[in-house]
Amino acid sequence: MIARYKYRTGIDNLCRWADVAKSSLYYRAHPGPRGMKVSTHTLIGDCGIVENNLVVDQMRAVLTMEYCVYGYRKMTKELQDLEYQINHKKVYRLMKENHLLCGKRISVQGKRKWVKHRRIEAKRPMEYLCLDIKYIWVQGEGRWYYQLAIMDVFSRRILCWIFQRSVRQTDVIALMRGLDLRFGLKGVIIRNDNGSQFIARQVREVLQSLEAQQEFTHVATPEENAYIEAFHSIEQSELIDRHSFLSFYDAKQHIEKYMHWYNFKRKHGAIGFITPMKKWAEGISLSAVRPPFASGTLDLSRPDSIGLREASALYSLDKPNEPGYLCLSADKDNNESVVNHLEKTVQFIGG
Repeated sequence: MIARYKYRTGIDNLCRWADVAKSSLYYRAHPGPRGMKVSTHTLIGDCGIVENNLVVDQMRAVLTMEYCVYGYRKMTKELQDLEYQINHKKVYRLMKENHLLCGKRISVQGKRKWVKHRRIEAKRPMEYLCLDIKYIWVQGEGRWYYQLAIMDVFSRRILCWIFQRSVRQTDVIALMRGLDLRFGLKGVIIRNDNGSQFIARQVREVLQSLEAQQEFTHVATPEENAYIEAFHSIEQSELIDRHSFLSFYDAKQHIEKYMHWYNFKRKHGAIGFITPMKKWAEGISLSAVRPPFASGTLDLSRPDSIGLREASALYSLDKPNEPGYLCLSADKDNNESVVNHLEKTVQFIGG
């Protein structure tokens, strides 16, 4: 009726006669979402800018902390402490879009093998391994970084470690494959907590394919993973509390030097006031399961690789920063022998 008589009288009269509000008359459905377009970047620091997917990665890194179930309010405060210029509304939107809101549970497929004994009694190297993640504050950048270390329980030696912005399941898989190439993980028992990186289906499948036995500590019982927790406490008091790191690279250099100090020079009271590398060498020489080999080949390959004992005599640790440094002599026949042994070793570990 309004459309038919709108040229004969005013709209006010027509709306009053038809008992229709003018707002309803002029309403048109919006073709898309209202308001401004959502931002794709976030400010950080004084003049920095990063993409939102990096902010989401930072949120995931925060939520990987054990027992951390932050909602968007606490997550906002956490990001602001890391110098992100972001408000709670944007944090809520990003967390909702990426299914990170509080109350979401980590789903685990299959049953986990829980630890049966709190204390580990290791009788030889590469019998028990334990690993965990430590959070390290870099003062110069105003943010947290993450360190994942893997320890041999018998010798307390740190076999490998990484230090980066976040630790994901792909990083754990890469470390495990590297350890398998160097030492072999068949029959090795690996103990870890219930972090999302460790309970991931792909990580468990890879360890199963490597014939390693993964076991999980019970919730809220860090004492079941006491060896790596003790190492982190030692690292905290001897390194982190004594240094203020200027940047990521500064922190990484300090950690690399400290790891060498810890493995090669620091006397460990729990293993008889000797260094972890010396305890490792003693365990290898006394082990009846794995054949003995010289200390110079500790970082070369699997201890039980073909020809490793013979080739190990020609290796040296004279250069402590280069474990496994190859010393070729002037004797041509001697050098050919070394090359032949190394070729057999490389063929054994699959190239």
